[in-house]
Formats: sequence, structure tokens, C-alpha cells
Amino acid sequence: MIRIDSVTKRYPDGTVAVDRLSLEIPDRSITVLVGPSGCGKTTTLRMINRMIEPSEGTILLDGVDLQKQPVNTLRRSMGYVIQNAGLFQHRTIIDNIATVPRLLGWSKDKARVRAAELMERVGLDSALAKRYPYQLSGGQQQRVGVARALAADPPVLLMDEPFSAVDPVVRKGLQDELLRLQAELGKTIVFVTHDIDEAIKLGTMVAVMRTGGKLAQFAPPAELLSAPADSFVEDFLGTDRGIRRLSFFPATELELQTAPVVAVDASAEKIAARGTADVPYLLVTGVDGRPLGWSSPQDLTPGQIDPERLLPYGRPFAPATDSLRAALDCAVLSPTGWAVGVDDAGRVVGVVSQQVIGEAIRSAHAAAPTAAKVAG
Repeated sequence: MIRIDSVTKRYPDGTVAVDRLSLEIPDRSITVLVGPSGCGKTTTLRMINRMIEPSEGTILLDGVDLQKQPVNTLRRSMGYVIQNAGLFQHRTIIDNIATVPRLLGWSKDKARVRAAELMERVGLDSALAKRYPYQLSGGQQQRVGVARALAADPPVLLMDEPFSAVDPVVRKGLQDELLRLQAELGKTIVFVTHDIDEAIKLGTMVAVMRTGGKLAQFAPPAELLSAPADSFVEDFLGTDRGIRRLSFFPATELELQTAPVVAVDASAEKIAARGTADVPYLLVTGVDGRPLGWSSPQDLTPGQIDPERLLPYGRPFAPATDSLRAALDCAVLSPTGWAVGVDDAGRVVGVVSQQVIGEAIRSAHAAAPTAAKVAG
């Protein structure tokens, strides 16, 4: 565990970047520091590996004062990932990743074997090993940066806005990759971002900081969204925090209906039996059980159903693994207002209306705890 105890960073001109910050960063979790520009989040991160020295207070790692450790030894024991990766442009990818092991005295062969293992772990093709950073895309370079930070298997990983310089699609992929790696490796990660959505997605705990380096609130993401500490936190979370909160409620309890689902080769009797006043549309599936599209019952002719003439079904969700937010999004995107639930193989398991999803949302909100942990 990293414990930040009444830490202040004051510069010679009197500027206070961090003001009496106290924070306990739990072991084997992702703690995200988030806030507006000038709130001291990067300064706090850099004080953990002593790139910046605190003016007052102490920072402890497993109870040991970091000031009592040799600074080079400390930094080599912590992985560090920054925006734009910060790679050595004159070194190949495999040698970039092997940097810290070589500094620790590993042989070149041993360090390169470790680097090759990490390339595979972070999703990099081994064919890239002998290329140079400028020959890689931005997303690939960030993966190299993560691999380099993990090369010596440090218990602590510091990440300073590592994904902010890539496009949204690549950024989502890198976020998912980080969550996968964390599930496998269980590092203590301190992650800095200005993006509240990224903080909510990645953080086990989220520390919202105010301008001037004061802590506004420290809580798990779901708790943060349900009970902001004050107007500053509420404004920073944005007006759609209720929608984002739905990400923490599973869709497993939704009551799916199978009655409005018919196969593309359904008989006239089956089509007639499935159409009711409560369900004005039927979902047509292929012979493999995958969704093809929606249609009103009277527009379906047995043996002559043309998938090209069906209404699109939008984007399906997986009730077993997705959230209420995903289900609601699918219903909103559907031209019929109904969301399509599928299994891991993409086969339809049922459909659900916006009304039913709304009832599930109200029940989930009513049952959820509203207490929040606040730090001054």
C-alpha cells in the first residue's frame, strides 16, 4: 500500500501545487487521480517516485518512507508510463522494453527473452521487435511503453495520462488491455487522467482533486457517481453521471421475452401467434439463431422473408456480461425501442423493451447504497 500523509508541494515562487494531501492507495488495485488542469495530479504521481520531492509530509510504501530509499533504486522498482510512450528513438522495440532489466544487471539475452514475453503479453506482434519507435503507430508505441514499465516486474506502476494522445478507438483498446493485464498481474497502479470517463472505467478507487492540489473526494467509481461530495465533484462528473452509473448494474436480472422472436423460416401460424398488441414488432432470426432484423407481423410472408427489407436491430447486448447501460443503449439505438439480447455465440436469447429496462433501472437505483467517502 502507498500512503500519502499530509504531503505539500510548494515551489520557490510560493505556488502550492499540492496542499496537505492525505491518501491511502490500496494494494493490487488501480487508483486514478483525476481533476482539472492545475489540480496537482501529475505532481502527486511524480512525488511517489521522487521525480519531484515533497516540501512537507511523507509518502510510505508498505510502511517504509520513500525518502529513506536511494532514488535510483526506488525509480527502478516502479514502472513508469507517460503520454507518447517516451521511448528511446535510437533503440529497437525489444531493446526499449529491455531497458530497466539491463540497468538492473540482467544479461542482454535474458533481458531480451523477458522483452519478447512482454511483447506477446501486451498484444504486440513479435515481428515488431527489431523495428524502431517511429515505425510504429501511436497505439503500438503506448503498448511498448507499458511493456517496458513491466519488464522488471515492479510491484508499482505509475501511469501519467498514457492514452490521451491516441484516437478514441485505440484508446478504448488500450484501456481494455490494461484491465486485462491488471486482472492477470495484480499490480498497484496509480493512473493520472483528466478524463472522468476513463477514470470511471479503469479505477478501483478514484481520487477527484481540486485546483490547488486538494482532495475533493476519494471513493469507488459507483459510489462517486451515486453521491458526489459537493457541487465541484458533481459538476466535474457532468450531467450524464446517472447514465454512467448504469455501467455498474448488471443486465442479468432483466426479464427477456422470447415470444416476439421468430425464425426466418417460420410458418404463418407461428408468425400469427407471436404477434400481439403488446409487441407490435417481431425480431426475425436466421437459421443459426442470429438476429436479422425487426418487422411488423403483417409484413412477414412465410417462405418469402427478405432480410434486406427488415428494420435494423441496432446493436445487441449480452445479458450475461453487459450492464444496464449497455442494454439501454441498445434499446435507444433500435428503431423499435426494443433491445436484442444474445449469447456468447451471437444467438438471440430474448428481447427486452425500454419500459422493462426502465423498471430495472429504478429498482437498481433504489437498492444501491448511497454513502460516499469524502476526504477534506
